[in-house]
Amino acid sequence: MPYDTKHLLKWENEKSIWVAGTTRSPFTKRDIENFISESEKDIYSTKQLRKMICTQPSGKKNSTPVGCIDLFDFDEKNRRAGIGILISEKKYRGKGYASEALEIMTTYCFEILLLHQLYCDIAETNSNSLDLFKRHGFKITGTKKKWILTGKKYIDVYQLQLIYRG
Repeated sequence: MPYDTKHLLKWENEKSIWVAGTTRSPFTKRDIENFISESEKDIYSTKQLRKMICTQPSGKKNSTPVGCIDLFDFDEKNRRAGIGILISEKKYRGKGYASEALEIMTTYCFEILLLHQLYCDIAETNSNSLDLFKRHGFKITGTKKKWILTGKKYIDVYQLQLIYRG
């Protein structure tokens, strides 16, 4: 949606969250518009899906976008995908938005997309995300030692997986 462009542009260019991904340079408005255009296509063709997280259901008055939830590296053959969540500003964190989005997305992945597993990588320093994913049944299955350089120090990254048991 064009309305989402300004939010995604701000969030994607927030350098403090780049540690969670592979971003190393700012995005332009055109980059974001192209990404949104691509995201309107089917997950089977783009291998990714991004949904906005809002304070109210879509179309409701006073609904504010607070973040997004992503599926990436969608692998139809092996029935798995990576998953990531961003809640943009601290004032919206700890209010249940990420938890609700993760619950909805995992249900969608297992019941609609018929995935076998979801996975994510979380920096050892991101205790809030580690706690969130663990509460939703994700298990730490590995550690990437000294994986991310932050300033002059390397930190470990945990790989977590949720295997469908339905």
